[in-house]
Amino acid sequence: MEDARKRYRETAVRGASRVGLVVLLYEQIIEDLRRAVKALEQNQIELRTRHINHAILVVGHLQSTLDFEQGDAVARELDRFYHALRSKLTEAQARASKQLLQLQINQLLSLRDAWIEVDRLETTPEAPASTDAPEARPAESRLAWRG
Repeated sequence: MEDARKRYRETAVRGASRVGLVVLLYEQIIEDLRRAVKALEQNQIELRTRHINHAILVVGHLQSTLDFEQGDAVARELDRFYHALRSKLTEAQARASKQLLQLQINQLLSLRDAWIEVDRLETTPEAPASTDAPEARPAESRLAWRG
């Protein structure tokens, strides 16, 4: 089963847009944290630690790809969010807190859904622009992830 999941993930990565890759990273963090919750429930300290540490590593990767020059306020807000998330995950690990992990999962799910919408807007062909309406800039271009 794990091999099929790995092949699916590799295929998804190859076909993903830049924003789609961000969505996949959010999904990985969420999966790591759900596994950490399960390990916590089963009192598997080492496994819980491994999953939380991997989630922190992925968050660090997301944070390192922010482009503050082009991303401006959005990049700064995401940087603050990622910093707080890493702090909360460390706290959840130290306190063995299922509730704190679940809270982070819920926040990540909301943000992931927002990224899915950005990806949808970026990949949906635009209708011809009217001459009176200014052309909207895609959200992803405002975020300008380095990559």
